[in-house]
Amino acid sequence: MLKIRDVLLSKSSAVWSIGPQDTAYTAMEIMAERNIGVLVVIDKDKVAGIVSERDLARNIILKELSPREVPVKKIMTREIYCITPDKSVDECMGVMITARIRHMPVFENKRLIGVVTYGDIANALLLEQKIKIQDLENYTACESFSFDEK
Repeated sequence: MLKIRDVLLSKSSAVWSIGPQDTAYTAMEIMAERNIGVLVVIDKDKVAGIVSERDLARNIILKELSPREVPVKKIMTREIYCITPDKSVDECMGVMITARIRHMPVFENKRLIGVVTYGDIANALLLEQKIKIQDLENYTACESFSFDEK
């Protein structure tokens, strides 16, 4: 069974962050430059929340606010779901589906060590299924092989 730790090992270890006083425009710039969909908001060396593309779309674009004027703290998601690296990919997917979220910070010993995305988790589950199918195919191939008795 794949663990969140396995998912983190398969991706970049970089965690991109932003301060709560930075503007929504700065958040958009960083996301565009890094081709990512979420930033962790760090305030005084602690995680204060996350800001995602969804936060930007719903709070800036739909409300026709100026992204150059609105600080991240006004639009960020404060109540975040997080996970530890020892949890299974299945558990993570269950939380993401139930909570309708696409990004989840990963903490180990109260320290942020990464962020997993819905895409990361879906890819891990697909890989796990592919491995199970190959194992079953190999098993059935061995079962159908017979030795001539002489």
